[in-house]
Amino acid sequence: MDRILVCGAGGFIGSHLVRRLADEGFWVRGVDLKKPEFSASAASEFVVGDLRDPKVVRAVVRGIDRVYQLAADMGGAGYIFTGEHDAAVMHNSATINLNVLEWGTRTGVQRFFYSSSACIYPERNQMHPDHPDCSEASAYPAAPDSEYGWEKLFSERLYLSYMRNYGVAVRIARFHNIFGPEGTWMGGREKAPAALCRKVAEAPDGGEIEIWGDGLQTRTFLYIDECLEGVRRLMDSSVTGPLNVGSEEMITINHLAETIMGIAGKQLRIRNIAGPTGVRGRSSDNRLIREQLHWAPSAPLQQGIEKTYWWIAGKVREMQTGKTIVAGVAS
Repeated sequence: MDRILVCGAGGFIGSHLVRRLADEGFWVRGVDLKKPEFSASAASEFVVGDLRDPKVVRAVVRGIDRVYQLAADMGGAGYIFTGEHDAAVMHNSATINLNVLEWGTRTGVQRFFYSSSACIYPERNQMHPDHPDCSEASAYPAAPDSEYGWEKLFSERLYLSYMRNYGVAVRIARFHNIFGPEGTWMGGREKAPAALCRKVAEAPDGGEIEIWGDGLQTRTFLYIDECLEGVRRLMDSSVTGPLNVGSEEMITINHLAETIMGIAGKQLRIRNIAGPTGVRGRSSDNRLIREQLHWAPSAPLQQGIEKTYWWIAGKVREMQTGKTIVAGVAS
């Protein structure tokens, strides 16, 4: 079987991907600045290293047939949309992709998967909360709403350039808000589902939580297991992409919070405050992935949110009690 490298293997999606590939029987090398925070890596070999360093990349791509490149400088709205981290986001992520492509190509990597983002879509097409246009063809003329989105769009073109000029196979997915257990849930880089799960878990019944903006902005959220299914199907197909990998089940942020309250069995007040919110509406357009892969995500949001909430609620209880929570039981 192919020998696989997962870049960003210490992160949320990367660590789950390593586990899936290992379960499928692949030999997997993981690389990241750190090992996974919440469970041991399933990688056959894990390298703690900085992919901005060409020496690290030259070492980890040796003997590798396929690369899954998920490493990036990223976070939620509080990290991406304030403008305070723009230079780091663009420099760090672009440097990683330049290194991985150049040295992977030189050492004979046969196929690259690149995780792009729905943040590449033009802001002008996402001004209405109920009718966003995120079809793959709508990416141009380009006008992402963040430097994170601009870097992702640049790197898409970088991968496609290497495919044209050097003959390597490339597969590109545009992720739409992936969530699930073992993801970042505090500290400023967490995304909306995790942040809201934490806020609800921390609040006493009858209390209050804060939400940035008026809460009427819409999004779709995709559970990690369906994301991995889309990634594996795309990587093993003859389709280059880019393809959207996301859900079409739109929900307002206020409604998402209310859904989480229902799971927790709590009645809480929502206080909408000023803060970064990104575009007004965003949804995955899955027509192309259905056409080209004969598959699209279909699991209800509620299922994934329930699993995610109870995992985060356990982490909150651990912090509050100083005890490890295993399957709902303190030890």
